[in-house]
Amino acid sequence: MRSVNQQMTAAVLYGKEHVEIETVDVPKIGPGDVLVRVRAALTCGTDVKVFRRGYHARMIQPPALFGHELAGDIVAIGENVSGFKVGQRVMAANSAPCGECYYCRRQQENLCEDLLFNNGAYAEYIRIPERIVRRNMHVLESHVGYQDAALAEPLACVLRGLEGSDLRRGDTVAIIGLGPIGMMFVRVAKAVYGARVIAIGRRQHQLDRAALMGADDLIVNHEGADVVGAVKKMTDGRGADVVIEAVGIPELWQLAIQLLRRGGVVNFFGGCPTGTDVKLDTDLLHYSELTCMASFHHTPALIKKALDSISRGYVTAKDFVNRVEPLTNLLEVMHHLMSHNGHLKTAIIP
Repeated sequence: MRSVNQQMTAAVLYGKEHVEIETVDVPKIGPGDVLVRVRAALTCGTDVKVFRRGYHARMIQPPALFGHELAGDIVAIGENVSGFKVGQRVMAANSAPCGECYYCRRQQENLCEDLLFNNGAYAEYIRIPERIVRRNMHVLESHVGYQDAALAEPLACVLRGLEGSDLRRGDTVAIIGLGPIGMMFVRVAKAVYGARVIAIGRRQHQLDRAALMGADDLIVNHEGADVVGAVKKMTDGRGADVVIEAVGIPELWQLAIQLLRRGGVVNFFGGCPTGTDVKLDTDLLHYSELTCMASFHHTPALIKKALDSISRGYVTAKDFVNRVEPLTNLLEVMHHLMSHNGHLKTAIIP
């Protein structure tokens, strides 16, 4: 065990737009747990939503330590831990399935009935519970940086979305929404799947960035824009093979359906606010034989696949992280991200 202080600085979520940077006790670890010194924690659109709402129904209830995308160094291990040692650089996912329930047995581990979530990345140290240690924590290759590795969690969610959408090499995929997740969809669809990518966004600087990420065609979705006509024109009148909605706005869910070719697949990746209803054209769905799906979270296999993509250089922090701030500035960072929708990630260095 490395020398560890008894107390640490950490961000504590208390409620709606209420986060305090406090001195708290360093988490104690059990026989199967690991203590990690956080070297980089990345902001996430989900964290911004949690900050705005004060909670997440499934992932975090206040008061609680905050943050979930991280990489760092092992500084202590429980007596029953095997396969890891003090000093190793690791990335730990923010959840782990039970492996035994109905959904886990059907290889739908992201829907696990007892999905264990872990928070507390915005802190000097974080306890990694035994189940995550066993199923969803990985030693980093020497050339992979901490900020790069911390991208594995959101990247695994993106991979879940693309695999479920049955995207194939050479397909045309239209991506609505060009925040960090949308940009990740652009990069992976192009670099990993070899798809033709149509990027759809409201701001020119986001479209310019999407082009750098590999987007083949760009559409500005300003008020009154004929996005449907533009996509049809780019696809010989058919529409896209796959459409990803990465915002979570009902009107954009409706737009996404209209951008599909017959027999196409839409992935409603962006979650709309609780209680939202969306009206869809039943004639269009039925007679065009459209497939509507959504994807939630990730699985241990996809975390491994994400880390492999990062190791190969398909996804790097230089493309997705545009600010580095100390933990003491987290509140300012959250307010900035709330008022600058679509900005990329900030690396918080505790």
